[in-house]
Amino acid sequence: MTASLTQTARDLASGSTTATRLVEEALERLAATEPDVHAWVTVAADTAREQARALDAGPHRGPLHGVPFGVKDIIDVAGLPTECGSPLRAGAVAAADAWVVQRLRAAGAVVLGKTVTTEFAYFEPGPTRNPRDLSRTPGGSSSGSAAAVAAGVVPLALGTQTAGSVIRPAAFCGVASYVPPVGALSYAGVHPMCPSLDTVGFFAPAVADLALVRTAVDGRADVPVARTDAPTLLLLRGDELGPVEPEMAAALESAATALTAAGARLTELTTPLSPLIDDHLTVMEHEAAISMREDLTAHPDELSDILRTMLEKGTTVGGAAHDAALARAAAQRDLLLGLLGDADAILLPAAPGPAPVGLGATGNPAMSRPFQLMNMPAVAVPGLATTGGLPLGVQLVGHPRREDDLLATAAWVEARLG
Repeated sequence: MTASLTQTARDLASGSTTATRLVEEALERLAATEPDVHAWVTVAADTAREQARALDAGPHRGPLHGVPFGVKDIIDVAGLPTECGSPLRAGAVAAADAWVVQRLRAAGAVVLGKTVTTEFAYFEPGPTRNPRDLSRTPGGSSSGSAAAVAAGVVPLALGTQTAGSVIRPAAFCGVASYVPPVGALSYAGVHPMCPSLDTVGFFAPAVADLALVRTAVDGRADVPVARTDAPTLLLLRGDELGPVEPEMAAALESAATALTAAGARLTELTTPLSPLIDDHLTVMEHEAAISMREDLTAHPDELSDILRTMLEKGTTVGGAAHDAALARAAAQRDLLLGLLGDADAILLPAAPGPAPVGLGATGNPAMSRPFQLMNMPAVAVPGLATTGGLPLGVQLVGHPRREDDLLATAAWVEARLG
């Protein structure tokens, strides 16, 4: 795995490395890993080198000065295609950067290229393999971004999440990831699927890196650091959301024991959340059918079976059912936010288990669906593993108005699990 983004940024700021050197190292690592991993759709080697040289010749641009990063291929980068994992967008070159790409460039980061996405960020997988075990899925839909960080090519990559597309791949690949609340970051320049659910997210080697990126996007310098006092956590074992595999259940128990020994106060969360899985599906199907109506009508045969079936079902979901699902989510959210008045975060599995064998599917997002519907931020925390060494991730879900506190709590947890 690559060095942490935080350390890389320090090295650049101190002059012990250069943007040009980092880009060349990333391209070398990409060339070495890409024949096996298949994480990249487009590599912008020439423009990355040009931008790196300009950064090396000029003043320090910001907290991410010279850091190379990958961009999920539903997010626009000026001059590069945004193909969305579909032949329907083949060769569709973006005229301008997406808002989040603009913000990262303003902080000094360098676009290395575009990473593989599942088809239109749904479930039809691309060719990407999990760097931790090439026979297994990296998760989706932000498959290439998670794999690019896990393979050590870049210390930062952009993804998006509508269900579990940032949290689950991070867990499968053994990296950290962060999903802000829906609407906290502009979605301009990103292919939309479900406006009530879509959000941009970040992948990096460690939680502290995510805090650096989050504040850099905001243009702030006050990066959250790991808290010094032990947090109060609500423990959700995950069984209610779907079957949790034995090794994941055991790892969560081990994590809870370790955190308690370190001083954390854990209380079991018993609030029923499983009905929100179906509500999430209702909202997603209804909004996706609207967003992709033209593609479904004009080019149904060029959509995968799994995506076309979802969109066709979405055309039968009425507005009343959609609105009722959002209303139930809002009521449940108010309840959970009340509980988070006395707690720092909810601790639960990031996925039901390790990455499944095979590349024909991307895993189950059930552990994320309720929280994405309730518009709550989440951090995937690496550090746990199966007895065979496969990554297992936990996630921390927090209050949407306390993002810095959530990242600080996640850094504290990561330090005790790693």
